[in-house]
Amino acid sequence: MAKLLWFFLSCILFFSASADTPSKITDNPADQLMAALNDNRTAKHLPALYDNPGLACIALQYIKAYQGNCDDVRGTDAKKPADSEFAETFAPNCGVSVPTLALITGRLLGCQSKYISPSEAFTGLLMENNKSLEILYSKNHTEVGAAVSGSDGGSPYFWCVLFSNGNSNSSFVLENGVAKVTRPGCFSGANDYCSSASNWIQSYHLLACTFGMWLILGFAFGL
Repeated sequence: MAKLLWFFLSCILFFSASADTPSKITDNPADQLMAALNDNRTAKHLPALYDNPGLACIALQYIKAYQGNCDDVRGTDAKKPADSEFAETFAPNCGVSVPTLALITGRLLGCQSKYISPSEAFTGLLMENNKSLEILYSKNHTEVGAAVSGSDGGSPYFWCVLFSNGNSNSSFVLENGVAKVTRPGCFSGANDYCSSASNWIQSYHLLACTFGMWLILGFAFGL
C-alpha cells in the first residue's frame, strides 16, 4: 500500500513540474532542429537560412508520405515521394499557393524507433555522411523548413529538412497567411502549440498514473 501511495505522490509531482515549466508548452523540436542547423552553417561562416513556414509545413507532409515506413527512408530500397506530390498534395494540404512553389535544392531525412533530442537528431541521424554535409553547407540554398513527426503520434520518429533557393518574400506563400496545422507532427516557424515528444511522453505517463490511481482506490475501498 505504501508503494502505491508513493506512486500516486510521484504522479502529482511529475505533472505539477510539467505544468510549471513553460518549455513543455512552447517547445517545438522542429524549431530547435532549425537552430542547430543554422548554428552549424554560421560556424562555417555561411549565412543562416530563412525559416520558411510554408516550406516547413511541406516538410511535414513529406514525412507523412512515408506512412510510417522507416525502411523506405534509407538503404538500397529507399524511396521518396514523387515530385508531382508537391503541387498535387503537399501544397494544398498546407495552404501553400502552388504557383509560388520553388525548387527543392536539398533534403535531409532520417527515421528511427526511439525519440531523441533535436540536437542529437541533427548530429547523429541527419548528418550521416559527407553527402549530408555537402547539402548542409551548400551555397545554393536561401531558405529551409524543418519538421518532425511520429507515426500516429508515436514510434517511429521522422526528422525532415527541406532546402530551397526560392525568394523568402515570394516562395511557398501561405494563401491565408498561416499554414494549415496538421497533427501529429511539428514544423518550424509555425508559432503555435506543438505536441513535441515531451507531450507524447506525458500522455504515456498520464495513462500509467490513471491506472495506478484506480489500483489505489481499489485497495483503499476494497473494490
